[in-house]
Amino acid sequence: MFSIYKRHNNKLYNKLVELSRNKFFYQEIKLSDNFESRILLIFFHLAMIFRISKKDKNEKKNQEIFDNIFINIEYHIRELGYGDVAVNKKMKFLNKIFFDILVNIDKEKNVFDPKKTNLIKKYFLNKENRKNKKINKLANYFFNFKNYCFALNVNSMLNGSIDFTYR
Repeated sequence: MFSIYKRHNNKLYNKLVELSRNKFFYQEIKLSDNFESRILLIFFHLAMIFRISKKDKNEKKNQEIFDNIFINIEYHIRELGYGDVAVNKKMKFLNKIFFDILVNIDKEKNVFDPKKTNLIKKYFLNKENRKNKKINKLANYFFNFKNYCFALNVNSMLNGSIDFTYR
């Protein structure tokens, strides 16, 4: 009936939330400032971090991080007022989206090349954001984030020590 909340280090989750709240996404790219957009931004950042940490064989650590982030997302969905059935349905949908992003980032080496923006278009192209110029800026942001993370120590990155600023 009651679940025991295992204490986690939320530093990476908090950093991902902070990155997803960058004004660049909402003022310059004109993404909708809502829960779904922020979750997608968290997923894109996290997928790149997992891709980078994959080379160091951190499966157990990655699983702990995945579990922690999805527990936090579930708690936030509950705070929005969703009931158990709706939360379970939403979490299943979010898992599917995250793994789609993760698989596509793994499949294609230059997924954030401005000439190859299919993944970004799939999740971020909407009525307000139809211009390729804005999609290319978003692709450039993720390209720079990926390069920044590749230069970091994997363990410090997984612990949330990411001080990326774009501009």
